[in-house]
Amino acid sequence: MTQLLRVQNFTVSSDGFGAGEGQSLERPFGHADPLSLMSWAGTTASWKMRTEPGGSRGLDDYFIRDHDHHVGAEIMGRNKFGPQRGPWENEEWQGWWGDEPPFHTPVFVMTHHVRPSFTLSDTTFHFVDDDPAKVVARAKEAALGKDVRLGGGATTIRAFLEAGLVDTLHVVVAPTITLGSGARLWESPDELTDRFHLDVVPSPSGVVHHLFWRK
Repeated sequence: MTQLLRVQNFTVSSDGFGAGEGQSLERPFGHADPLSLMSWAGTTASWKMRTEPGGSRGLDDYFIRDHDHHVGAEIMGRNKFGPQRGPWENEEWQGWWGDEPPFHTPVFVMTHHVRPSFTLSDTTFHFVDDDPAKVVARAKEAALGKDVRLGGGATTIRAFLEAGLVDTLHVVVAPTITLGSGARLWESPDELTDRFHLDVVPSPSGVVHHLFWRK
């Protein structure tokens, strides 16, 4: 079977930003409020961080359940791993994800400042300074026949789109949130329709799911 490079559940504001400005250790999304931006996911029954029973079982829940299906590796930008820029100031710090990262696969972190790989639980982080095509090739080899998820952020996703490497995208637009600045995925989803088919599916929760697949 063909291995796909997939973007899943990536959420943007009404004006196309996946995160705000001023990212820091305390504010991974900058001036954006992740609880508001991702509220559609947090109200589902299958949300991994849910601590109480209940939650929706509709369309949004389907996408949350599908997030890990047939995924054997992840690629992310350095700023999804942590807020540091430039040379690593502290290699003992191992990212935002704690001792039990939610990935459960090899993860390839795009950075111009490589550092040794390390493993937390069943997730191994590799730090790579290479062009997108070579990183995808490494990730697909590590995925052992499964798909590779392109986790973000927006700048990283744009780089892989520009390289023509993305096979499918699921982007969730939160129409009630406007950020005005930050890391932007698009000004309009129509920017991608020269390369992708597009289905637009409104959810009862108020968000709008945009499903792209390569032409």
